[in-house]
Amino acid sequence: MRRNLLLVLAGALVFLVGAIHADPPFHFSSIDVPGAIATNAQGINAEGDIVGIYADTAGKQHGFLLRDGRFETIDFPGATLTNARGISPDGDIVGSYSTSVGTQPPASIHGFLLRLGNYSEVQFPGHLGTIAQRITPTGDILGCLHDTDLMGTMSGFMRTEGDYSSIPGIPASMNNGATPDGNHVVGLYTDMMTGVSHGYTIDFGIMTSFDVPGSIATNGWDINPERDIVGVFVDANKVTHGFLRSTGEDRSDGSLSLQSDGNYTTIDYPGATATRAFGINPEREIVGAYVDSANKTHGFLLSRR
Repeated sequence: MRRNLLLVLAGALVFLVGAIHADPPFHFSSIDVPGAIATNAQGINAEGDIVGIYADTAGKQHGFLLRDGRFETIDFPGATLTNARGISPDGDIVGSYSTSVGTQPPASIHGFLLRLGNYSEVQFPGHLGTIAQRITPTGDILGCLHDTDLMGTMSGFMRTEGDYSSIPGIPASMNNGATPDGNHVVGLYTDMMTGVSHGYTIDFGIMTSFDVPGSIATNGWDINPERDIVGVFVDANKVTHGFLRSTGEDRSDGSLSLQSDGNYTTIDYPGATATRAFGINPEREIVGAYVDSANKTHGFLLSRR
């Protein structure tokens, strides 16, 4: 009887230790810039700082930084619109801006880097337009270049130590994220023959396309050091969802009704008509945007904090 009691106590101790070390559940938080008519969260760093885009009551687009619960507006000097898209662990911010009015031609869109309060331009040499999407901890910048249009002449690029390189032979591509060492890149491209978009990875220079199972369109938007990937897909019913593609254990949480299909987990903000996941950090915190039943766009954070 004493042996049985010891086994029961040992089992209780194992359960207690497991409970102490169990991961807390994920939960969603909505992000809205005060007074904005639309908010879109684009990137998050290891510190939990979030950058994105918002539209004011006049419809003008601005970048924003959310740090320690406080919002800061980001406007490139003289720009008619500014989009903040990525943030490094040191707080360097990249994005895009335009100085034209009305419809934005590719030639008017340029990338920027905001470092220690100072703006500098990110522009691929010999091309008309550039979008800076992400910046790594080592300062590498990723995005896409454009010439005469926003699709056929789009090509993914990376800037490393001031040197630019693009993806040869893959039109309509965009590099959206990379691991800190730059050996693993995630992005998206559109097949110009079919009009269907796909995600891709570039691992040590080898490009591989991927699609969320059952999707009719897939976009890869970010990757963390563990090579978890987030992005957007459209299902057969033409509903837009976010996704997490995990290379490790499945850490989806049933309380959120996240549906896992192998290594892919669907991300849907509760009650939303559309959800898009754009950024992920080393802590596996995810940011993006969702559309509510009133057709208003909000940012979101999916985290355990």
